[in-house]
Amino acid sequence: MLAVPETWELLPPGDAALTRRVKEAGEFWAVAEPVGRKVFSRGIWAPAATIAAKRCELATERADPAHARRQLAGRQRRERAQADYVTDFRAEVLRFLAFAQVHAPVAERLAGAVTAHATPVGSGTVARTQRIPVGERAAAAVIAWLRHQTTAYDSLVIPRVKGQRREVRRQLAEHSRRLLDRYRRGEPARDNCPLGLAIERCHPAGLERALECPVNRT
Repeated sequence: MLAVPETWELLPPGDAALTRRVKEAGEFWAVAEPVGRKVFSRGIWAPAATIAAKRCELATERADPAHARRQLAGRQRRERAQADYVTDFRAEVLRFLAFAQVHAPVAERLAGAVTAHATPVGSGTVARTQRIPVGERAAAAVIAWLRHQTTAYDSLVIPRVKGQRREVRRQLAEHSRRLLDRYRRGEPARDNCPLGLAIERCHPAGLERALECPVNRT
């Protein structure tokens, strides 16, 4: 247990620029709360005088019209980068699928569904990680999408045994790869094919908009 100094106060999360400046100014304590497998920030403790000074400093800068122009330019730059990434990611998904020509429309719709789900900023999916190449991210995103959309994974009751969930996911991934291989070989699609059914379920809800988006066209 730590006793917070009387001259300190808690700066809640929400203003990244202010939090960053307070951290850079000197001593602080970060507050984090684990919830399940995730850790959530609850803010930082720091000297009240430091927080007040940095808040005033930041308010002055934000009142300057030049600040708004910089913010707009930065936002536009990030939007362009995101649009480029979505396009590249979708191309990598199609490359990983490598469906036979007869199933090209299925590949296009599947690539659109996976991309729309995996690429939004803040989605927390494997597509947003920088630790592996984009091709590997695309492959992992496809397998993850298939796991949730074409298997009973979300309703499975998995024993809380170390390695059990990993093993279940490995088995389901093998199932998904066999399913993809049938489309790669050009085999006729079955009426009850889980992939076809999953795509039909996703298409009316939001996939059509994703496919119409210019950054998702090839």
